[in-house]
Amino acid sequence: MSDFSEELIRSKTEDDQEESCVLSGTGMYFPWLQKHIDTVETGGKKEKDFAQTTSACLNRIQEALLKHQWPQAAGYMHSYFQILEDSDSHKRQAAPEISLQHALYLLHHGMLEDANRNLSRAETWRYGEKSSSQEVLINLVQAYKGLLQYYTWSKKKMELSNLDEDDYAYNTASQTMLNHSWKTSVNLGALIQTPGVWDPFVKSYVEMLEFYGDQDGAREVLTNYAYDEKFPSNPNAHVYLYNFLKREKAPREKLISVLKILYQIVPSHKLMLEFHRLLRKSEKKDHHKLGLEVLFGVLDFAGCTKNITAWKYLAKYLRQTLMGNHLAWVQEEWNSRKTWWPSFHFSSFWAKSDWKEDKALACEKALVAGILLGKGCRYFRYICKQDHPVLRKKIRRIRKSVKKHSIVNPGL
Repeated sequence: MSDFSEELIRSKTEDDQEESCVLSGTGMYFPWLQKHIDTVETGGKKEKDFAQTTSACLNRIQEALLKHQWPQAAGYMHSYFQILEDSDSHKRQAAPEISLQHALYLLHHGMLEDANRNLSRAETWRYGEKSSSQEVLINLVQAYKGLLQYYTWSKKKMELSNLDEDDYAYNTASQTMLNHSWKTSVNLGALIQTPGVWDPFVKSYVEMLEFYGDQDGAREVLTNYAYDEKFPSNPNAHVYLYNFLKREKAPREKLISVLKILYQIVPSHKLMLEFHRLLRKSEKKDHHKLGLEVLFGVLDFAGCTKNITAWKYLAKYLRQTLMGNHLAWVQEEWNSRKTWWPSFHFSSFWAKSDWKEDKALACEKALVAGILLGKGCRYFRYICKQDHPVLRKKIRRIRKSVKKHSIVNPGL
């Protein structure tokens, strides 16, 4: 090894316990990128000296970037590329990774022109045959270039919205947008066909397709992103498809089918209350039953326990369901929860806490507690004992409603 290589490895070993792989100040670390570096094919060769040298150099570059030590970073980068030039073809294939990492850092700090130059260098780096992992990496580099082009396109779109269509500047801005949209579509297209989670790239691409009226193209991209089995399960893919179909004013059945899959993945998602409303308006009985299941499912999660809308919906829908002679639906949902919901939602502690923090929430929960647990429920009893001048009539109505609909004991 060269003296430089030995110095790098020695200094890295000495500092192993410090900050080579951690956040420093406002800097960033990309472990997924290091994984790409580690997995780039090297034609079956295991050359320890080269691997140690390049790994040490990459870590030194990263440390310098994190500490904003630009001269040192530039020096290490020069040395890194020199090492690659001095090595055989298999060793040169890792070159784009560090350029991408540097570009991401520049993007994070708003240095867009510098980032674009870095990405251009990484994109054009070629030597010998490309491995499959390097192919994905080049696509990723090109996609980030596409995001920069999308950013320019978005600014032009905003300028366009403030111009008169008969203005000369309007035509100029419109032509600039077309140029950037073409470049962006080329750069993003390859990446989003590769299995992975590409949310920001897909959103940018679809926005442009919609802007130019290519609804079919946008729908195809989003449908593939959500349903192609080669892609990993991704809740956002279904959210994007749902929002697109909603903008298109798609039939209720289509919207329900998309949200049904999202419900299976993330039953506590904020769109579940909208899902409940769609199910409630459906004419199908199995949708009405699912609407009750969805509300119980949302409130199973600790992050939703203070969601007053969810409690209002459940209180109202429990009464509607019982009035519709579907006691079995309620019992089916309650049987799997009756051993843990009372302490999770309806304890004396929560009654006092909810009444103090949000009396409207406490009243909705008291109604649900009374229906499910009857007059003996501690939560229900505590709220009903409160003498509040404004809520007195509401509490009286809660008592009457529980007397009529409780699944435990119809009499109070």
